[in-house]
Amino acid sequence: VKRRYIKSFSVALIDVANDKDERVRQQVSQALCELGFHHPKVVLMASHDYLLKHSKVLHRVLVLQSMEAMVKGTIAQLDQSLARKIITLASEELTRSKEVVPHWQEAASNLLVALGCRFINEVMEEILQKFQPGILPHFFVVRTLANLSVANVYGMVPFLTAILGTMLPMLGIARQDNMKSVFTIALGRFSEAILEYLANLDKAPDPTVRKDAFSSEIHAAYEVLFNQWLQHKEPKLRTSVVDALGQMSHLMPHDKLEEQLPRLIPGILSLYRKHPEHFHFTQSLCHVLDAAVEMGSRVLESQMDGLLNVLHPQVVCARFLCWVYAELSGSFGVFEACVWWRPVAQWLEHSPRKREDLGSIPRQGETLGKFLYFTRLLFT
Repeated sequence: VKRRYIKSFSVALIDVANDKDERVRQQVSQALCELGFHHPKVVLMASHDYLLKHSKVLHRVLVLQSMEAMVKGTIAQLDQSLARKIITLASEELTRSKEVVPHWQEAASNLLVALGCRFINEVMEEILQKFQPGILPHFFVVRTLANLSVANVYGMVPFLTAILGTMLPMLGIARQDNMKSVFTIALGRFSEAILEYLANLDKAPDPTVRKDAFSSEIHAAYEVLFNQWLQHKEPKLRTSVVDALGQMSHLMPHDKLEEQLPRLIPGILSLYRKHPEHFHFTQSLCHVLDAAVEMGSRVLESQMDGLLNVLHPQVVCARFLCWVYAELSGSFGVFEACVWWRPVAQWLEHSPRKREDLGSIPRQGETLGKFLYFTRLLFT
Protein backbone atom coordinates (compact mmCIF):
# COMPACT_ATOMS: atom_id res chain seq x y z
CA VAL A 1 0.00 0.00 0.00
CA LYS A 2 2.78 2.42 0.92
CA ARG A 3 4.51 1.75 -2.39
CA ARG A 4 1.29 2.56 -4.27
CA TYR A 5 0.87 5.86 -2.41
CA ILE A 6 4.47 6.87 -3.11
CA LYS A 7 4.00 6.11 -6.81
CA SER A 8 0.74 8.09 -6.95
CA PHE A 9 2.34 11.03 -5.17
CA SER A 10 5.31 10.91 -7.61
CA VAL A 11 2.95 11.05 -10.60
CA ALA A 12 1.07 13.96 -9.04
CA LEU A 13 4.33 15.86 -8.57
CA ILE A 14 5.37 15.22 -12.17
CA ASP A 15 1.99 16.50 -13.40
CA VAL A 16 2.43 19.72 -11.41
CA ALA A 17 5.97 20.15 -12.78
CA ASN A 18 4.43 21.51 -15.99
CA ASP A 19 3.55 24.78 -14.25
CA LYS A 20 4.29 28.00 -16.12
CA ASP A 21 6.13 29.48 -13.12
CA GLU A 22 9.81 28.54 -13.12
CA ARG A 23 10.00 28.70 -9.32
CA VAL A 24 7.14 26.24 -8.99
CA ARG A 25 8.83 23.86 -11.44
CA GLN A 26 12.08 23.98 -9.50
CA GLN A 27 10.33 23.41 -6.17
CA VAL A 28 8.43 20.44 -7.60
CA SER A 29 11.65 19.01 -9.02
CA GLN A 30 13.34 19.37 -5.65
CA ALA A 31 10.41 17.66 -3.90
CA LEU A 32 10.47 14.82 -6.45
CA CYS A 33 14.20 14.34 -5.91
CA GLU A 34 13.83 14.35 -2.13
CA LEU A 35 11.16 11.68 -2.40
CA GLY A 36 13.39 9.76 -4.80
CA PHE A 37 16.36 9.84 -2.43
CA HIS A 38 14.24 8.03 0.17
CA HIS A 39 12.44 5.69 -2.24
CA PRO A 40 14.61 5.59 -5.38
CA LYS A 41 13.24 2.44 -7.01
CA VAL A 42 9.59 3.48 -6.72
CA VAL A 43 10.07 7.11 -7.79
CA LEU A 44 12.43 6.29 -10.66
CA MET A 45 10.06 3.63 -11.95
CA ALA A 46 7.14 6.06 -11.68
CA SER A 47 9.12 8.66 -13.65
CA HIS A 48 10.08 6.05 -16.22
CA ASP A 49 6.46 4.93 -16.70
CA TYR A 50 5.23 8.52 -16.87
CA LEU A 51 7.57 9.41 -19.76
CA LEU A 52 6.66 6.23 -21.61
CA LYS A 53 2.96 6.91 -21.23
CA HIS A 54 3.14 10.64 -22.05
CA SER A 55 5.31 10.71 -25.17
CA LYS A 56 4.53 14.35 -25.96
CA VAL A 57 4.75 15.86 -22.49
CA LEU A 58 6.49 19.23 -22.68
CA HIS A 59 8.29 19.10 -19.32
CA ARG A 60 10.16 15.86 -19.96
CA VAL A 61 13.49 17.70 -19.64
CA LEU A 62 12.72 18.47 -16.00
CA VAL A 63 11.71 14.85 -15.38
CA LEU A 64 14.92 13.57 -16.96
CA GLN A 65 17.01 16.02 -14.93
CA SER A 66 15.26 14.92 -11.75
CA MET A 67 15.93 11.29 -12.62
CA GLU A 68 19.59 12.09 -13.16
CA ALA A 69 19.83 13.70 -9.72
CA MET A 70 18.11 10.67 -8.13
CA VAL A 71 20.44 8.24 -9.92
CA LYS A 72 23.53 10.14 -8.81
CA GLY A 73 22.37 10.17 -5.20
CA THR A 74 21.19 6.55 -4.97
CA ILE A 75 23.07 4.59 -7.63
CA ALA A 76 24.39 2.06 -5.13
CA GLN A 77 20.79 1.06 -4.34
CA LEU A 78 19.68 0.47 -7.93
CA ASP A 79 19.43 -3.02 -9.34
CA GLN A 80 20.37 -4.05 -12.85
CA SER A 81 16.78 -4.62 -13.97
CA LEU A 82 15.68 -1.08 -13.14
CA ALA A 83 18.91 0.36 -14.55
CA ARG A 84 18.31 -1.37 -17.89
CA LYS A 85 14.81 0.06 -18.13
CA ILE A 86 16.01 3.60 -17.47
CA ILE A 87 18.94 3.18 -19.87
CA THR A 88 16.58 2.07 -22.65
CA LEU A 89 14.29 5.03 -21.94
CA ALA A 90 17.15 7.56 -21.88
CA SER A 91 18.58 6.14 -25.10
CA GLU A 92 15.20 6.54 -26.80
CA GLU A 93 14.91 10.11 -25.54
CA LEU A 94 18.43 10.81 -26.79
CA THR A 95 17.74 10.04 -30.45
CA ARG A 96 13.96 10.31 -30.87
CA SER A 97 14.49 13.50 -32.82
CA LYS A 98 17.08 13.32 -35.60
CA GLU A 99 17.60 17.06 -35.19
CA VAL A 100 19.72 18.40 -32.34
CA VAL A 101 17.46 19.60 -29.51
CA PRO A 102 20.06 20.56 -26.89
CA HIS A 103 18.15 20.82 -23.60
CA TRP A 104 16.12 17.65 -24.11
CA GLN A 105 18.89 15.48 -25.51
CA GLU A 106 21.50 16.77 -23.09
CA ALA A 107 19.24 15.79 -20.18
CA ALA A 108 18.92 12.26 -21.61
CA SER A 109 22.68 12.11 -22.24
CA ASN A 110 23.49 13.19 -18.69
CA LEU A 111 21.14 10.50 -17.33
CA LEU A 112 23.01 7.86 -19.34
CA VAL A 113 26.36 9.14 -18.11
CA ALA A 114 25.14 9.03 -14.50
CA LEU A 115 24.01 5.42 -14.96
CA GLY A 116 27.28 4.59 -16.73
CA CYS A 117 29.24 5.35 -13.57
CA ARG A 118 28.06 1.96 -12.28
CA PHE A 119 26.30 0.19 -15.14
CA ILE A 120 28.85 0.87 -17.85
CA ASN A 121 28.39 -2.43 -19.71
CA GLU A 122 24.63 -1.96 -19.88
CA VAL A 123 24.94 1.64 -21.08
CA MET A 124 27.53 0.74 -23.70
CA GLU A 125 25.46 -2.19 -24.94
CA GLU A 126 22.63 0.24 -25.61
CA ILE A 127 24.60 3.20 -26.95
CA LEU A 128 26.83 1.19 -29.30
CA GLN A 129 23.72 0.04 -31.16
CA LYS A 130 23.47 3.68 -32.27
CA PHE A 131 27.17 3.90 -33.15
CA GLN A 132 27.51 1.64 -36.17
CA PRO A 133 30.32 1.55 -38.78
CA GLY A 134 29.80 3.71 -41.85
CA ILE A 135 26.76 5.55 -40.46
CA LEU A 136 27.12 9.06 -39.07
CA PRO A 137 25.75 8.85 -35.49
CA HIS A 138 23.54 11.32 -33.71
CA PHE A 139 25.41 14.30 -32.27
CA PHE A 140 24.45 13.36 -28.71
CA VAL A 141 25.51 9.74 -29.10
CA VAL A 142 29.07 10.97 -29.65
CA ARG A 143 28.67 13.55 -26.87
CA THR A 144 27.54 10.81 -24.48
CA LEU A 145 30.52 8.60 -25.31
CA ALA A 146 32.84 11.58 -24.76
CA ASN A 147 31.37 12.39 -21.35
CA LEU A 148 31.31 8.74 -20.29
CA SER A 149 35.02 8.42 -20.98
CA VAL A 150 35.91 10.98 -18.31
CA ALA A 151 33.08 10.08 -15.91
CA ASN A 152 34.11 6.40 -15.74
CA VAL A 153 37.69 6.10 -16.95
CA TYR A 154 38.28 2.53 -15.85
CA GLY A 155 35.00 1.35 -17.31
CA MET A 156 35.32 3.13 -20.66
CA VAL A 157 38.96 2.71 -21.68
CA PRO A 158 38.53 -1.01 -22.53
CA PHE A 159 35.90 0.04 -25.10
CA LEU A 160 37.99 2.79 -26.69
CA THR A 161 40.05 0.74 -29.13
CA ALA A 162 36.88 -0.50 -30.82
CA ILE A 163 35.20 2.92 -30.60
CA LEU A 164 38.19 4.66 -32.20
CA GLY A 165 38.27 2.06 -34.97
CA THR A 166 34.61 2.71 -35.73
CA MET A 167 34.97 6.48 -35.42
CA LEU A 168 37.90 7.05 -37.76
CA PRO A 169 35.98 6.51 -41.04
CA MET A 170 33.20 8.74 -39.67
CA LEU A 171 35.58 11.71 -39.59
CA GLY A 172 35.72 11.61 -43.37
CA ILE A 173 31.94 11.80 -43.78
CA ALA A 174 31.31 14.49 -41.16
CA ARG A 175 30.28 17.62 -43.06
CA GLN A 176 28.49 19.80 -40.50
CA ASP A 177 30.55 21.91 -38.13
CA ASN A 178 28.71 20.66 -35.04
CA MET A 179 29.58 17.04 -35.89
CA LYS A 180 33.22 17.92 -36.50
CA SER A 181 33.24 19.74 -33.17
CA VAL A 182 31.73 16.87 -31.17
CA PHE A 183 34.09 14.33 -32.76
CA THR A 184 37.01 16.59 -31.86
CA ILE A 185 35.83 16.96 -28.27
CA ALA A 186 35.36 13.19 -28.03
CA LEU A 187 38.89 12.51 -29.29
CA GLY A 188 40.30 14.90 -26.71
CA ARG A 189 38.35 13.28 -23.89
CA PHE A 190 39.17 9.77 -25.04
CA SER A 191 42.85 10.72 -24.98
CA GLU A 192 42.46 12.29 -21.54
CA ALA A 193 40.80 9.12 -20.23
CA ILE A 194 43.50 6.87 -21.70
CA LEU A 195 46.25 8.99 -20.15
CA GLU A 196 44.57 8.88 -16.74
CA TYR A 197 44.14 5.10 -17.04
CA LEU A 198 47.81 4.63 -17.95
CA ALA A 199 48.92 6.90 -15.12
CA ASN A 200 47.04 4.76 -12.59
CA LEU A 201 47.63 1.21 -13.79
CA ASP A 202 47.93 0.01 -10.20
CA LYS A 203 44.22 0.78 -9.78
CA ALA A 204 43.13 -0.28 -13.26
CA PRO A 205 41.14 -3.49 -13.86
CA ASP A 206 43.57 -4.43 -16.67
CA PRO A 207 47.15 -3.36 -15.85
CA THR A 208 48.44 -4.81 -19.14
CA VAL A 209 46.96 -1.93 -21.21
CA ARG A 210 49.70 0.00 -23.03
CA LYS A 211 49.81 3.29 -24.90
CA ASP A 212 50.68 1.69 -28.23
CA ALA A 213 47.28 -0.04 -28.22
CA PHE A 214 45.78 3.34 -29.17
CA SER A 215 48.66 5.07 -31.00
CA SER A 216 47.84 4.17 -34.60
CA GLU A 217 44.19 5.25 -34.30
CA ILE A 218 45.14 8.48 -32.53
CA HIS A 219 47.68 9.28 -35.24
CA ALA A 220 45.13 8.65 -37.98
CA ALA A 221 42.68 10.99 -36.24
CA TYR A 222 45.47 13.57 -35.82
CA GLU A 223 46.00 13.62 -39.59
CA VAL A 224 42.36 14.66 -40.15
CA LEU A 225 42.24 17.18 -37.32
CA PHE A 226 45.53 18.91 -38.07
CA ASN A 227 45.57 18.80 -41.86
CA GLN A 228 41.89 19.52 -42.48
CA TRP A 229 39.84 20.75 -39.55
CA LEU A 230 42.42 23.09 -38.01
CA GLN A 231 42.26 25.12 -41.23
CA HIS A 232 38.51 25.72 -40.78
CA LYS A 233 37.21 29.29 -40.65
CA GLU A 234 35.02 28.67 -37.59
CA PRO A 235 36.97 29.86 -34.49
CA LYS A 236 35.19 27.54 -32.04
CA LEU A 237 36.03 24.50 -34.15
CA ARG A 238 39.68 25.53 -34.41
CA THR A 239 39.84 25.96 -30.65
CA SER A 240 38.33 22.53 -29.97
CA VAL A 241 40.76 20.98 -32.49
CA VAL A 242 43.74 22.55 -30.71
CA ASP A 243 42.42 21.33 -27.34
CA ALA A 244 42.21 17.79 -28.68
CA LEU A 245 45.62 17.86 -30.39
CA GLY A 246 47.30 18.69 -27.09
CA GLN A 247 45.86 15.61 -25.37
CA MET A 248 46.42 13.41 -28.44
CA SER A 249 50.10 14.33 -28.73
CA HIS A 250 50.89 12.20 -25.66
CA LEU A 251 49.50 9.10 -27.40
CA MET A 252 50.99 9.47 -30.86
CA PRO A 253 53.81 7.15 -31.92
CA HIS A 254 57.10 8.86 -31.06
CA ASP A 255 58.41 8.81 -34.62
CA LYS A 256 55.18 10.35 -35.95
CA LEU A 257 55.14 13.08 -33.30
CA GLU A 258 58.80 13.89 -33.98
CA GLU A 259 57.98 14.14 -37.67
CA GLN A 260 55.01 16.45 -37.03
CA LEU A 261 56.53 18.81 -34.45
CA PRO A 262 58.05 21.21 -37.06
CA ARG A 263 54.50 21.69 -38.41
CA LEU A 264 52.43 21.27 -35.25
CA ILE A 265 54.20 23.83 -33.06
CA PRO A 266 54.16 26.65 -35.68
CA GLY A 267 50.57 25.68 -36.50
CA ILE A 268 49.49 26.31 -32.92
CA LEU A 269 51.62 29.45 -32.58
CA SER A 270 50.04 30.95 -35.71
CA LEU A 271 46.63 30.90 -34.00
CA TYR A 272 47.74 33.41 -31.36
CA ARG A 273 47.42 36.16 -33.98
CA LYS A 274 43.96 35.03 -35.09
CA HIS A 275 42.20 34.72 -31.72
CA PRO A 276 41.82 37.25 -28.91
CA GLU A 277 41.86 34.55 -26.17
CA HIS A 278 44.96 32.38 -25.99
CA PHE A 279 44.45 30.14 -22.99
CA HIS A 280 43.39 27.03 -24.94
CA PHE A 281 46.33 27.38 -27.34
CA THR A 282 48.83 27.76 -24.50
CA GLN A 283 47.35 24.81 -22.65
CA SER A 284 47.55 22.64 -25.77
CA LEU A 285 51.09 23.84 -26.50
CA CYS A 286 52.11 22.86 -22.99
CA HIS A 287 50.82 19.31 -23.63
CA VAL A 288 52.69 19.11 -26.95
CA LEU A 289 55.96 20.36 -25.43
CA ASP A 290 55.58 18.00 -22.49
CA ALA A 291 55.11 15.04 -24.84
CA ALA A 292 58.06 16.15 -26.97
CA VAL A 293 60.40 16.56 -24.01
CA GLU A 294 59.28 13.26 -22.49
CA MET A 295 60.28 11.35 -25.62
CA GLY A 296 63.57 13.26 -25.96
CA SER A 297 62.72 15.15 -29.15
CA ARG A 298 65.66 16.32 -31.24
CA VAL A 299 63.76 18.92 -33.25
CA LEU A 300 62.67 21.18 -30.38
CA GLU A 301 65.82 23.29 -30.58
CA SER A 302 64.88 24.44 -34.07
CA GLN A 303 61.53 25.67 -32.69
CA MET A 304 62.92 27.56 -29.69
CA ASP A 305 63.00 31.07 -31.13
CA GLY A 306 59.47 30.87 -32.47
CA LEU A 307 58.16 29.45 -29.20
CA LEU A 308 59.88 31.95 -26.94
CA ASN A 309 59.01 34.93 -29.13
CA VAL A 310 55.32 34.07 -28.75
CA LEU A 311 55.28 32.84 -25.14
CA HIS A 312 57.28 35.64 -23.56
CA PRO A 313 54.89 38.45 -24.62
CA GLN A 314 52.01 36.29 -23.44
CA VAL A 315 53.50 36.16 -19.95
CA VAL A 316 54.09 39.90 -19.87
CA CYS A 317 50.59 40.68 -21.14
CA ALA A 318 48.81 37.99 -19.10
CA ARG A 319 46.58 40.63 -17.46
CA PHE A 320 47.63 39.17 -14.13
CA LEU A 321 45.09 36.34 -14.45
CA CYS A 322 46.40 33.44 -12.39
CA TRP A 323 44.99 30.73 -14.64
CA VAL A 324 46.66 32.21 -17.73
CA TYR A 325 49.94 32.63 -15.90
CA ALA A 326 49.81 29.04 -14.66
CA GLU A 327 49.53 27.60 -18.17
CA LEU A 328 52.18 29.91 -19.58
CA SER A 329 54.45 29.03 -16.68
CA GLY A 330 53.79 25.40 -17.51
CA SER A 331 54.95 25.92 -21.09
CA PHE A 332 58.17 27.56 -19.93
CA GLY A 333 58.43 25.01 -17.14
CA VAL A 334 58.66 22.20 -19.68
CA PHE A 335 61.92 23.72 -20.83
CA GLU A 336 63.11 24.63 -17.33
CA ALA A 337 62.81 21.06 -16.14
CA CYS A 338 64.96 19.64 -18.94
CA VAL A 339 68.09 20.29 -20.97
CA TRP A 340 66.56 23.39 -22.57
CA TRP A 341 67.01 25.65 -19.53
CA ARG A 342 70.24 27.15 -20.90
CA PRO A 343 68.76 28.29 -24.28
CA VAL A 344 65.81 29.79 -22.40
CA ALA A 345 68.13 31.78 -20.14
CA GLN A 346 70.19 32.97 -23.12
CA TRP A 347 67.09 34.01 -25.03
CA LEU A 348 65.73 35.95 -22.04
CA GLU A 349 69.06 37.74 -21.71
CA HIS A 350 69.42 38.71 -25.36
CA SER A 351 65.81 39.09 -26.56
CA PRO A 352 65.07 42.35 -28.43
CA ARG A 353 64.20 45.47 -26.49
CA LYS A 354 62.93 47.69 -29.28
CA ARG A 355 59.30 48.75 -28.97
CA GLU A 356 58.60 47.71 -32.57
CA ASP A 357 59.85 44.19 -31.76
CA LEU A 358 57.84 43.99 -28.57
CA GLY A 359 54.58 45.40 -29.92
CA SER A 360 52.66 47.22 -27.21
CA ILE A 361 54.53 45.60 -24.28
CA PRO A 362 55.79 48.26 -21.84
CA ARG A 363 59.53 48.19 -20.99
CA GLN A 364 58.66 47.57 -17.32
CA GLY A 365 56.51 44.57 -18.27
CA GLU A 366 59.28 43.08 -20.37
CA THR A 367 61.77 43.47 -17.53
CA LEU A 368 59.35 41.97 -15.00
CA GLY A 369 58.68 39.00 -17.27
CA LYS A 370 62.40 38.30 -17.65
CA PHE A 371 63.02 38.71 -13.91
CA LEU A 372 60.28 36.19 -13.07
CA TYR A 373 61.70 33.56 -15.34
CA PHE A 374 65.36 34.09 -14.43
CA THR A 375 64.18 33.59 -10.84
CA ARG A 376 62.43 30.36 -11.80
CA LEU A 377 65.48 29.12 -13.72
CA LEU A 378 67.71 29.72 -10.70
CA PHE A 379 65.50 28.04 -8.13
CA THR A 380 64.01 25.05 -10.04
